Amino acid sequence: MLITWTRTHGRHPLAAAPAADKDVMETTIMSGNIFDEILTLKSLFINKEVLRHSYLPNTMIHREEEIESLSFNLVEALKGHIPSNMILYGVTGAGKTAVTKYVCKQLQMKGEKIGRKVFPVLVNCRQIDTQYRVLAHLSNTLLEEFEAPDIPFTGWPTDRVFKELVKRMERRGGVYVIILDEIDHLIKKAGDDLLYNLTNLNSELNEARACVIGISNDLKFTDYLDPRVRSRLGQQDIIFNPYNAEQLQEILHDRAVEGIEENALSQDVIPLCSALAAQEHGDARCALDLLRVSTEKAEKESAELVEKRHVRAAQAQIECDQITPVIRTLPTQQKIVLAAVMLNEYNGLKNIQTGEVFYIYKQACTRVGLSLLSARRVSGLISNLDMLGLITANTVSKGRYGRSKQINSCLPDNLDVKTIMSNSESVIADVFAHSYKHQSRL
Repeated sequence: MLITWTRTHGRHPLAAAPAADKDVMETTIMSGNIFDEILTLKSLFINKEVLRHSYLPNTMIHREEEIESLSFNLVEALKGHIPSNMILYGVTGAGKTAVTKYVCKQLQMKGEKIGRKVFPVLVNCRQIDTQYRVLAHLSNTLLEEFEAPDIPFTGWPTDRVFKELVKRMERRGGVYVIILDEIDHLIKKAGDDLLYNLTNLNSELNEARACVIGISNDLKFTDYLDPRVRSRLGQQDIIFNPYNAEQLQEILHDRAVEGIEENALSQDVIPLCSALAAQEHGDARCALDLLRVSTEKAEKESAELVEKRHVRAAQAQIECDQITPVIRTLPTQQKIVLAAVMLNEYNGLKNIQTGEVFYIYKQACTRVGLSLLSARRVSGLISNLDMLGLITANTVSKGRYGRSKQINSCLPDNLDVKTIMSNSESVIADVFAHSYKHQSRL
């Protein structure tokens, strides 16, 4: 039983109310549980997990060539030899991590069947992003139940952690496939010392062997590497091309057969999800999200059929869900710079120059009483907003007049950015409340 009430001053809400106060206290009694009705709704899903990124299908379609290249190299592990180090390149959602997990799962299963010790270990370098933490994670993954406690999160010298890793690998023997997902993030943050040590592992090992597979979205991340590390790591490269719309349709169809009730999708839904995702660099994750959220929206309406309007609504929701937290958590100065871009656009400007943004920014800071950053610092904040995907800041040459940025916002039309920023910080509401002088263009 759920009881709701209106609190009266100076008295516990459950205490008996005087007769004169009975009109003040409102009591509503609801029987049952708020989830009862929701649980009785007919679901359009058979298994929603099939439509998530983390799901690993039994077959990987449209990645046969990549699977063959990866398998042909890693089969050496089943012979007790050292596979070549590899780098897998490709845009987000091209299937790099999924294919690697799929091949390594098959590799481990075959190793167990024929009595070969093969140990794939995957490290997400965006979450585990220092040399110490990666080495500690690898060592702790190899820890047997009867062995010493885990290597601590911090506190040991790095060379001691590396020696412990070598010792545990030697004790187990076999071949280790070390997979570093989003390796470019680690290199840009922590340098290439870790890769030097890992690619040099085999010179320290006698009873075990190891190879390294790097997975990256950045084709140029090897420019950050020492030439010696680059030559050791990039012994074999595989490029994962983006999926096209037709390939995405087949992927979604296969997942829908397993995950969504038969005849729950209209004929236009999968082609539309595929076409929208193909525009986003052929991102299979985007396509799966669209299909899943579209079906959730139809289910929420108690509709028996997922239609194109549900896909459009899902697209708008996904865009907002991704961008809103980014905007809300921007530092104050970055919010003001973004507001300056928007205020220029409200004035009808396009391809806004850095000076025009700075001109509004100065007025805004003065009027709300915030310290003023230099034009150079503001230019850096503009670059950060560009990197976050909130604006585009393309550098163009003006000939003898030098170079300049052309700035435009790239925020969804259905997103109320002004309200999001104003609600997150009252000072931003004050920024938008003022009127501004704008630079005149020649």
